[in-house]
Amino acid sequence: MPAITRLDSAQTDFRARLDALLAWESVSDTAVFNTVNEVLNAVRTRGDAAVLEYTKKFDRLDVASMAELEMSAARLQQALDGIPAEQRAALETAAQRVREYHDKQRMESWSYTEADGTLLGQQVTALDRAGLYVPGGKAAYPSSVLMNAIPAKVAGVKELIMVVPTPDGVVNELVLAAAAIAGVDRVFTIGGAQAVAALAYGTETIPQVDKIVGPGNIYVATAKRMVFGTVGIDMIAGPSEILVICDGETDPDWIAMDLFSQAEHDEDAQSILLCPDADYLDKVAASMDRLMAEMPRAVMISTALKDRGALIRVKDLDEAVEIANLIAPEHLELSIAEPEAMSKRIRNAGAIFMGRYTAEALGDYCAGPNHVLPTSRTARFSSPLGVYDFQKRSSLIMCSPEGSAVLGKVASTLARGEGLVAHARSAEYRIKD
Repeated sequence: MPAITRLDSAQTDFRARLDALLAWESVSDTAVFNTVNEVLNAVRTRGDAAVLEYTKKFDRLDVASMAELEMSAARLQQALDGIPAEQRAALETAAQRVREYHDKQRMESWSYTEADGTLLGQQVTALDRAGLYVPGGKAAYPSSVLMNAIPAKVAGVKELIMVVPTPDGVVNELVLAAAAIAGVDRVFTIGGAQAVAALAYGTETIPQVDKIVGPGNIYVATAKRMVFGTVGIDMIAGPSEILVICDGETDPDWIAMDLFSQAEHDEDAQSILLCPDADYLDKVAASMDRLMAEMPRAVMISTALKDRGALIRVKDLDEAVEIANLIAPEHLELSIAEPEAMSKRIRNAGAIFMGRYTAEALGDYCAGPNHVLPTSRTARFSSPLGVYDFQKRSSLIMCSPEGSAVLGKVASTLARGEGLVAHARSAEYRIKD
């Protein structure tokens, strides 16, 4: 049996122990911060030359020009044509489902005209250019390409630039194939903080983007945090999380594997089960013990479960809902008899998976909703990545002469109350007697 914390909500120190379990700090240490700061400054001041130097240093690629680091559209198509038919079909099915879901998220411009002819409204436009960071090498995720690129394209982003490291020249064909399917415009085989810097500041070869999305290691996350303000970012993502609420009637093997599914991502990943049935928790623990031997990533899973996992006995399902809203998980499975009713009581969760047959893994790949989700309790105030992250809203105001006269008097009074005379007079000039 992998070591995993067992908690009971009836324990007097339950809340303190739960808080300790949930605690995770994403702050970079001084060494990481200093390294990233050096890289950002170098790329900002020396452009392509600095990118080439860091690519040689960190990815062990000795290239003479940025042209050697750009993948052509033909190369992306070659990857798509070369992967096994089954993989291509899976990628295309997933892409279609993601596109159809995100099509429904598009915001539209709107306006209304008041009785005196004054027009007010909101104009929605897409970002001009977005940058997509995709992890490379062994940690290559074509699903991340689809989830980040397709919403941008649905939103109407004119140019989508993808960066993906290829350490030691290792190229993942599935990632390139996914870029072809998603309609990525340009792909550069660079990574790390230098790639983030190139996207944020622009170089002689790589144009500056308006927003950077996509996951990465601690150096990438730190770089994204540091360039925020110069460009937009999606979020600073923490380790993967899954919280399962179960009534004790689902096959315990299913729940054990659901908990494993996030634990195999990262040693810091978090897998928690809430159930009012103590005997069922024992059954899940037994399933985990038996199934662990079948897991290629058993060491990683065991570490994550030991350090941050928990099986928690709750008083009832109502209490489970309260605790779920407190945890605000990235992924929440409602493996119960009436999941839709319970879902209406969930206020804080990145994605809610309802029913015994809805594995969280489906959401990672092909259900349709985005798998880029708020972590580390940020679901209290954040939402999944979507089309709206690639659209901007501009307010529209057009006053008629009559409307200007009425609003000018209001504005003048408030402006003079604030001591801003130029504001007041600017409004007063347009007041018709």
